[in-house]
Amino acid sequence: MTRVDYQEQLSSLRRDVIAMSALVLDRYDMALTALETKDEPTASGVIEGDDDVNRRYLDLEGTCIDLFVLQQPVAGDLRFIASSFKIVTDLERIADLAANLAGYALEAERERYPEIDLIHIGNETGRMVTEAIDSYERNDSELAREVAGRDEEIDRLCADASEVVVEDLLRTEYGDEIEDVMDDVSRLLLTVRDIERVGDHAVNICARTVYMTDHDTELLY
Repeated sequence: MTRVDYQEQLSSLRRDVIAMSALVLDRYDMALTALETKDEPTASGVIEGDDDVNRRYLDLEGTCIDLFVLQQPVAGDLRFIASSFKIVTDLERIADLAANLAGYALEAERERYPEIDLIHIGNETGRMVTEAIDSYERNDSELAREVAGRDEEIDRLCADASEVVVEDLLRTEYGDEIEDVMDDVSRLLLTVRDIERVGDHAVNICARTVYMTDHDTELLY
């Protein structure tokens, strides 16, 4: 294989990772829409579409393994392929979390805590993923560090949302309604948890980008 062909394989891998990220982010946005509108077809579309994401993940996993085995990359190329492999794993898990969110939307019958702006938190987290992928596409380690630094704000927003729920449970006597309340509370807390995990995967993408670009492991641990 010529050097030109090899470099084209690496370029193709990057393009395919970016294409997978676009699909995953579309599904994540659909899941947030379903949470906001309780639209069943939208939620079902996210859940049913997860198989497509899984197929793309397996294809890209195979591509990375082939490049490892057949090309025996070294130095920067090795870091790029290894980082891409880990990033597609994070993208696949974000898609799984989007499917979870869509499932919660299907189960929800009421908004018990309208003061908790889940959509705002979700949108901010999705923006982190978008910009993390931008940093990967552009080999921009500084952007990756900046995006990773915003995870503390996402964690704070999620902690504040959980605190609203806990304080309400401690303050309010629900009586016979308690079973329905606990169902709603459980679903809401799971929603907050999964949105926070999306942010964690964005940080992972940033960490791999910094490692790939600067050979720096500062965000990996």
